[in-house]
Amino acid sequence: MKTKLLAVLSASLLSLSGPALAQSAPRALGQSEVQQAAQQHPQLVEQFGGAVEGPLADYVAGVGRRVAAQTNLVNASGAYRVTLLNSPVRNAFAVPGGYVYVTRELLALMNSEDELAFVLGHEMGHVTARHGQKRQTRSTITGIGAAIAQVLTGSDVVGQVAGQVGQGLLLGYSRSQENESDSLGVRYISAAGFDPYAAPRMLSAMGAAESLDAQLAGRQQSQTPSWSRTHPLSTDRVQRTRALAGQQRPPGIAAPQSRDRFLAAIDGMTYGDDPRQGIVDGRQFRHPGLRFKFTAPQGYTIENGAAAVTIAGSGGQAQFGTGRLSGGLDAYVGQVFRSLSSNGGQLTLPATQTTTINGMPVAYATTRASANRSQVDVTVTAYRWDADSAYHFVTIVPAGAGVSPFRETINSLAPMSASEAAAVRRRVIDVVTVQRGDTARSLAARMAFSDNQLDRFLVLNGLDANATLQPGSKVKLIVYGS
Repeated sequence: MKTKLLAVLSASLLSLSGPALAQSAPRALGQSEVQQAAQQHPQLVEQFGGAVEGPLADYVAGVGRRVAAQTNLVNASGAYRVTLLNSPVRNAFAVPGGYVYVTRELLALMNSEDELAFVLGHEMGHVTARHGQKRQTRSTITGIGAAIAQVLTGSDVVGQVAGQVGQGLLLGYSRSQENESDSLGVRYISAAGFDPYAAPRMLSAMGAAESLDAQLAGRQQSQTPSWSRTHPLSTDRVQRTRALAGQQRPPGIAAPQSRDRFLAAIDGMTYGDDPRQGIVDGRQFRHPGLRFKFTAPQGYTIENGAAAVTIAGSGGQAQFGTGRLSGGLDAYVGQVFRSLSSNGGQLTLPATQTTTINGMPVAYATTRASANRSQVDVTVTAYRWDADSAYHFVTIVPAGAGVSPFRETINSLAPMSASEAAAVRRRVIDVVTVQRGDTARSLAARMAFSDNQLDRFLVLNGLDANATLQPGSKVKLIVYGS
């Protein structure tokens, strides 16, 4: 979590589907497209946790150059810029100026260089085919600020707020554009010497990961807060990309061997939350650097964004943030309300009340806002953390609920002790060689999780429940790093 408000970014989320391929003459990226992408890049990178640098980032960029060389752009290999993002969210996206992004969490799900190539090729396909310019934008602004905006502009919020875990601006492509981008991606990677069957494998892996996410969170899969809500995976998509791959390389022809090289590259990579940005551990959020912690209500999800932490569940939504304290807490609460009002209308600024929570001075205020068919209560609760800074929760719940769904959370914010902060460890990818006698269950027992170890192991390695591990092969584990 960082201290700036989350910017809305015009970036396309990874979405993968089926066959149609349009041919066109080579073209150059427009100068205005490139300039706009370059201007967006620093802010976008910051909002997604920063860029990963070093050998792993160089490796990902190198794979991108191989794929880019097969695209339909003038100076193709130099037309794209690939950035690896330090984000715990599985995602990949591109902007029209040739900037392509992939998160380390999506990288962790992959099991070969070919799968990385397909993800990058799919995103490059959107750029090459100018889908960003052609599409009709269907945007869903998520997060608490957007929920407030919906209230102020007359949208129905109460039925939506529990499912809105902030992920930015989701821009939809048409089915034909998705099909074209899939086709282009498969063609690009095949021409570059990668295995085109990586496309259906990657789709299957993402589908399995989304199902596991839903299982772990106690949700139905359709409620999973990620890119797949906008572009749901299906068996049909897997079948279409498998058919596309068969057109490029018929079954039976040996596939390129890129698994070992890829696994060596990601060995030791951070998995999940980076402690420098705070970590989600069950119902608890902990930030060892800023030395605070709080607990979400039972059954609610926590989403650790770069700008704020969002909590969502059946009773409403909350967002935790921080800011500079230049006056009293009353003024700070008013400042937060004014920032919410800037999303699309005016909230009535209510009178504040004061209390003390865990030794900290606290000011809070609640106002009511109208939606089309209902009303909601919006509450700001601010804590004086030190002389210069304050932390705050913004909650939005059905009218009359006040802060009841989040009372436990509001009362749980507290400093972390030095020993608590020191005990927070990051998780990393550990690539190990299967030994004689190893089984999926025995290896999964070494995973740094207290629950669903076997399921996590199988999804991480693209294996099914009946898989037999071969001695000498390599698999990924998630363990605690130093």
